[in-house]
Amino acid sequence: MAPTGCPAQPGLACWPTHAHGRVRGDLPQRPGRPSHRPFRPDRTPMSQQKPENADATPTDAAPTTPETTPSASATPDVTAPEVTAPEVTAPEADAAPASAAAPAAEVPAAEVPAAEVPAADAPSAATPAPDAAPAAPQAPAPAVVVEEVAVVEEVVVTTATTDGPGLLARLGAEAFGTFLVVLAGVGIWLYSGFSGTQTTLTVALGFGVATLAAVATLGHVSGGHVNPAVTLGAVLAGRTRARDLLPYWLAQVAGGALAAAVLFLTVPTALPALLSQTGEGSVRSFFAATANGFAENSPLSRLSTGSAEFGLVPALLVEVVLTAVLVGVVLAATDRRTPRGHAPYAIGLTYAVLLLVALPVTNAGLNPARSTAVAIFSEGWALEQLWLFWVAPLVGAAVAALVYRAFASEPLEIDELDEDDDLEDAVAR
Repeated sequence: MAPTGCPAQPGLACWPTHAHGRVRGDLPQRPGRPSHRPFRPDRTPMSQQKPENADATPTDAAPTTPETTPSASATPDVTAPEVTAPEVTAPEADAAPASAAAPAAEVPAAEVPAAEVPAADAPSAATPAPDAAPAAPQAPAPAVVVEEVAVVEEVVVTTATTDGPGLLARLGAEAFGTFLVVLAGVGIWLYSGFSGTQTTLTVALGFGVATLAAVATLGHVSGGHVNPAVTLGAVLAGRTRARDLLPYWLAQVAGGALAAAVLFLTVPTALPALLSQTGEGSVRSFFAATANGFAENSPLSRLSTGSAEFGLVPALLVEVVLTAVLVGVVLAATDRRTPRGHAPYAIGLTYAVLLLVALPVTNAGLNPARSTAVAIFSEGWALEQLWLFWVAPLVGAAVAALVYRAFASEPLEIDELDEDDDLEDAVAR
């Protein structure tokens, strides 16, 4: 009996089939596994085996050559299913005589097509159409690497003073400004007595206008302080570096002392005696009329011949309060919210008005550099009472600076706050 799915004629070769009617090559293909078995040279091909007749007796038919292919009537032409791999089509079968008794030679494994076709006599239900070959997997999209770049905005943090003239230039400006103020104010005070113009208003205007000129011409270089009390107030208010405090003071005292020396050397020796009521006098006693003092050395005591005087407490209070007002005006006038160009006039006129108040009490100190310059060339009592005209103005300047920072300091603007936040974020990153 012929195998299932083979022709009924005995002696014809056919492909062995399974019990369910499919040929070996029609088995479903597993991924990664070839659809046919590899050629095994150590096994005897089916073409060399003796086929059996209908009565199960082997036949002695000689095997055909390897080039012989199965009969066309046994295996009809069927095109192999389309796959994505290189296209392979089933080779055309050469027609063989139907009466040939020799079985077809087995096709080598290398020449077996990708999918074997079923025999012609096999039932149609047993040979389902092969599934379409799976589509080739798409190549994975190239990985896109997104690099996060942290952008750090450059933030400029300004200090108390911006870059400008060097320290030497600023010290020179302060020395020259103080020289101008002392030379003009004290010079008017000394020589206006015999010119018929000596009044309190004249002296006050002389100091005030000289201060106005110094601030207007030197403000862009050093700030135009020309006063140690103003410098202390600027430092406490954050306008000037603390390390510049002592150099500024030395420059201001030196400039004032130089102006006082020039005036002292120009005073004629006989002039003090001519102007004195007693006919006696010296250049130092003449110069002491412009020095600052209190108690028996106050201007009121000299005018009243000792009948009345301003003691220590009134002198201290006047110097503290008036200097605090002066420094407060300087800080407010030089604020960046104030219109430019008004500061010199505000400072100069304020100084002149305050001098009108303080001249009868203490000869109007309000400026330690000016007080020191005159005391150097005056009588001994001027140097003994000089301490008050340093302590009181510096205390007044400190009070003004603290009040200014507490109630009138420049507020931070939105842009400045944003710059501070960006800086913290950049440091955190």
